Amino acid sequence: MAISVFDLFSIGIGPSSSHTVGPMRAARMFVGRLKKDGLLSGTVRVRAELFGSLGATGHGHGTPKAVLLGLEGHSPRTVDVESADGEVERIRSTKRLRLLGAEIGSAHEIDFDEAGELILHRRRALPYHANGMTLFAYDAAGTPLLEKTYYSVGGGFVVDEDAVAGENPIVPDDTVLTHPFRTGDELLRLAQDTGLSISALMLENEKAWRTEDEIRTGLLEIWQVMQGCVSRGTSREGILPGGLKVRRRAAHSARQLRSEGDAAARAMEWTTLYAMAVNEENAAGGRVVTAPTNGAAGIIPAVLHYYINFV
Repeated sequence: MAISVFDLFSIGIGPSSSHTVGPMRAARMFVGRLKKDGLLSGTVRVRAELFGSLGATGHGHGTPKAVLLGLEGHSPRTVDVESADGEVERIRSTKRLRLLGAEIGSAHEIDFDEAGELILHRRRALPYHANGMTLFAYDAAGTPLLEKTYYSVGGGFVVDEDAVAGENPIVPDDTVLTHPFRTGDELLRLAQDTGLSISALMLENEKAWRTEDEIRTGLLEIWQVMQGCVSRGTSREGILPGGLKVRRRAAHSARQLRSEGDAAARAMEWTTLYAMAVNEENAAGGRVVTAPTNGAAGIIPAVLHYYINFV
């Protein structure tokens, strides 16, 4: 099976790839399907039901917020994290939802009362996966227009009921790579046999999907998001959302480390701090790189910052 680095590392928002990124993508897929099938203009009511882990822990993971933003057409990759809370507050205060409102020329506004239309089932689960959600659309007469079930299976990946039922099954990417491998041992052996570094070898494989310019541009964008995440995390203070009243620590720790002088002598403390900064931004719903999950999002930025700053 072939997998691209851009599948492993994707730009999204916190705090959870499975509870935030996946549900936002699923909700956006649903309204996109309404538009594709010519049903959007006739939709007057939408309902979302969350099951299993999404229903049980959704409030703490920001899942309702993600679903609302997804229904308005926002993508985890591009949503403005600074204005997202304001957008959700507008929906809740006006009880109006702009389906696909984030897409120019596609907005369709409907009444939406979150209390009755966004249901979190704390003790009910769907059969395929713990992170399941079903969305419904109705016309003015209450006739169902569309019903779709989606599963957020981790890392921000979403599959729908057709894939689960085998009607539209998920198949492995069969792209032929220049240097295919399945294990770490095989990768090391390829590097030795070809004389290529691991990064050079992986670049050759990535060219199966994109040009070298596209690859380098995409990787630099990922790196810029990682840098921005560390910068925000080491400068912002306050209480993290979620109801547990956890205070941010990274900014205070950064001030302490700066005051102690020689940064190189405390390189490992800085590296830990970089990871903490990303984790706090993730918990706050900020923009992060899912690498390869939001829970692990701090590790690679921390190592890269260590290399840039101390090596």
